Amino acid sequence: MNTITPTTDHSVNVQTPMAASAFSKIFLDFLHTYYNTEQYGDLVIMCIGTDRSTGDSLGPLIGYKLQRILKRYQNVFVHGTLEDPVHAKNLKNSIDFVYNSYKKPFIIAIDACLGKVERVGCINMSHGPLRPGAGVNKDLPPVGDIHVTGIVNLGGFMEYIVLQNTRLSLVMKMADTISDGIQYGLWKYLQENAREQSRLF
Repeated sequence: MNTITPTTDHSVNVQTPMAASAFSKIFLDFLHTYYNTEQYGDLVIMCIGTDRSTGDSLGPLIGYKLQRILKRYQNVFVHGTLEDPVHAKNLKNSIDFVYNSYKKPFIIAIDACLGKVERVGCINMSHGPLRPGAGVNKDLPPVGDIHVTGIVNLGGFMEYIVLQNTRLSLVMKMADTISDGIQYGLWKYLQENAREQSRLF
């Protein structure tokens, strides 16, 4: 679980109409801005969290939803699912594996976080690495070229208990919104790239 996340312009509340569509536009914009195919190769989506805590299961749920869908793409990979989660105990090994196994990986890190009460249900996208575990005072390696955080509950006190008592319905809604947005945004990005390549040759 990530630290408390501030307000950002790149944010969507899952309770708003067309939240997945709004998130896909933000995701597509970030790909266009930061995923330079001359600098990066494989695209890796690292979904961080554990299925043993309702609030912290956002990442593995997204990984579970994306894994089968994104198999059709040659250079897109998903790490962190319900069956094989990426969490505090194996995060460093998972990061090492990605950098040793993939060609110039561009990492999109995804994690749950806690925040202000009025921000619960918001999905934020930011440039730069994610700092997993900061919200529960764990010193874990930063990860990601860009990152997505979903504010699943109120932060500031008794974080472990708050995570355990997070509504599964909210986490599922956020997982659906993020996975649908990534799926559509990525499809659109690759379609645009393919059209651009066809014009060049």
